[in-house]
Amino acid sequence: MAVQRTFVMIKPDGVKRGLIGEIISRFEKRGLKIIALKMVKMSRETAERLYEEHKGKNFFEDLINYVTSGPVVCMVIEGDEVVQVVRRMIGNTDPKEAPPGTIRGDYALSKSENVIHASDSLEKAQREMSIFFDKLDL
Repeated sequence: MAVQRTFVMIKPDGVKRGLIGEIISRFEKRGLKIIALKMVKMSRETAERLYEEHKGKNFFEDLINYVTSGPVVCMVIEGDEVVQVVRRMIGNTDPKEAPPGTIRGDYALSKSENVIHASDSLEKAQREMSIFFDKLDL
């Protein structure tokens, strides 16, 4: 199996609701390794870089306002096939479609306040990690 790294972010609603420890615990119990972690208050510029693929879509402004509304917890997680593993663990963007036992299935309140973000490919993971962490952090 290939050891990979991915980017994961606990969004403002997850931080506000006190879910940081629970979410991190799920990754650790799964045998994944957190190799970098920080809490940040994201600027609009950083949020726009993170979500640049959605620029021009009707939900873009709401998304940017939401992720800059409070602190977020950014992390780099390492493990075998970690991008796919983490995506399965977090569940569908829409919590109504996320199975119980997934992070969104258990904790997300709506499609817009869905607790967590995770890269959906190795390429995006590299780009997203570089927004929040430099090589010395990793």
